[in-house]
Amino acid sequence: MDYATLSRISVKHLTVMHVLLMTHSVTATANILCVTPSSVSKALAQLKTQLNDELFFRTGNQLAPTQYALSIGPAIHNVLSNINGIFQQGEFAPETFTGTLSLSMRESTFELFAPQLGSISQQLSDHAQLVISTKEQFSFEALLSGKIDFLLLPHDISQPPTHSKNLVWKAILNDEMVCLMNHHHPLAKGELTIDKYLSYRHIRVIDKDLAEPYFEQTLTQRHGARNIATMVADFGSAALMCQHSPYLFTCSKRWAETALQGKGLVVKTLPFDYGQVAYSLVWNTVSLNNPACRWLHDQLVGDTAKI
Repeated sequence: MDYATLSRISVKHLTVMHVLLMTHSVTATANILCVTPSSVSKALAQLKTQLNDELFFRTGNQLAPTQYALSIGPAIHNVLSNINGIFQQGEFAPETFTGTLSLSMRESTFELFAPQLGSISQQLSDHAQLVISTKEQFSFEALLSGKIDFLLLPHDISQPPTHSKNLVWKAILNDEMVCLMNHHHPLAKGELTIDKYLSYRHIRVIDKDLAEPYFEQTLTQRHGARNIATMVADFGSAALMCQHSPYLFTCSKRWAETALQGKGLVVKTLPFDYGQVAYSLVWNTVSLNNPACRWLHDQLVGDTAKI
């Protein structure tokens, strides 16, 4: 271990770097850290010298991180989280908390968990914030770099979601899959068979982060591939397309029973084995060093029993 080099880099330097990676702005970083912009610029200049990299370059009104800066972001987040865990001991009191808690999810997932999230938000003080972003905006990389605290999403239990050992997955709400169609659809009445299921075109939801779903793989291997007519970004968009077309949409049963976009659609049991599905909470292992994150974790895990 190079103690001489480590002695020249302080927690302040790492904190500045971490916040800059989130804000891409010296002014915004200074506001968050309650210091002057010149103090942030000075710390950044010292880091550039110590790390022998430009770290950021200006594009318009923002600072864009270099590839090296992006690569060290997760490591800096881990270091700061471990240090924060040393000083943040004892019971967490949500009514006196003044910071920010964040999580990301699909818009359709929010529709299912909105009552629990509303309850969680109301338990926090008037000076705290619960920031909920879309998975398209902040996904697995954001978890690793500390831009968000948790990710909440539906997926196949058997599907390897990510190879990162730093991310923990916990299924908090079991689910099953169903097939949706509009009430004028020729298959709306009667039992849905595998031949009928494959005879019509389908709507598929895009997810660039997850591997090919298990149900898609097994369906193709055992019975044949679906004929995909259109691909959309989210469950809600798929359900609306289903309302106005003869296409079939395979999705979460819990979502179909809850979502306003799913109202009026006919729900059919899938005619094949699709494995197990659930909604899972995902977090970086170091996040639970923060008592506030531990509290949010416990709230999300415990409240799902009410859904």
